[in-house]
Amino acid sequence: MGQIRTITRSGSRFYFDPDTPDIKVPGVTSVISMLPKPFLQHWASKMTAELAVDSLDFVKAMAERDRAGAVDYLKGAARRYTSARANLGSEAHDLFERLVRGEAVGRVHPDLTPYRDHFRQFLEAVNPELVRAEDIAWSDEHNYAGSFDAILNVWLDENGKPTPDRSGERHTVIADWKTSRATYPDVALQMSAYAHADRLIASDGSSEPMPDFDGACVLHITDGTWAFKPVRIDSADVFATFLRLREIFNWDRSTSKTVIGRAIAEAVGPMTTGTQRRAT
Repeated sequence: MGQIRTITRSGSRFYFDPDTPDIKVPGVTSVISMLPKPFLQHWASKMTAELAVDSLDFVKAMAERDRAGAVDYLKGAARRYTSARANLGSEAHDLFERLVRGEAVGRVHPDLTPYRDHFRQFLEAVNPELVRAEDIAWSDEHNYAGSFDAILNVWLDENGKPTPDRSGERHTVIADWKTSRATYPDVALQMSAYAHADRLIASDGSSEPMPDFDGACVLHITDGTWAFKPVRIDSADVFATFLRLREIFNWDRSTSKTVIGRAIAEAVGPMTTGTQRRAT
């Protein structure tokens, strides 16, 4: 039994079964990427336009020396922003894992300080009990996998509000940390996929059945605030939508490449008309 291995192919992540290395399945986020997001085209165009307007003199000077370089600079505006946010998100997730495991975290980079402080506020306000963190959810039935942030026990009163003294009713939830600008609906697809997986796989490759969940929650943390929100993960609606995306992933990565065959008739060369022959 070995550690679980991943690879990235054509922008999609795949997980290998540690017990059967020839079995590979797509990652949850790669499956969810099949969801149409037309707003991203508008957002990317806006990022490029804003960069051009905000740095007119710089772009003009660059274009005079290297037009292709100036085009690439503007074209990469959205990609550079996304990369920077992804790096911050990864560092914040590492910080959150250490904090939820009870590690004493002192000084951090100034960019991470508000995230550290807000996560500490969450721990004080909710007082969750960590069950698991950063393990792999694996579906044998539907062939997908993904790394979840945490499984928590939280105690809630009759109105669904946390009781930090743990006097309320205990609920086991699958939890996710988000550092994006907003909490987007597709987090429900992600959480539902994790919760409905067949088993979880630890970092050493050991496997056990996925526990039953009372629900799911997302902790949305920015540099200005935080909020702990319930998320729907029901199988009849939310998980069913994820499974449809799983089928679309198969179409996009596999089936679509097989549906058009080789030409059985085609042009053998450019046609020459009689007028063209007489002209020569």
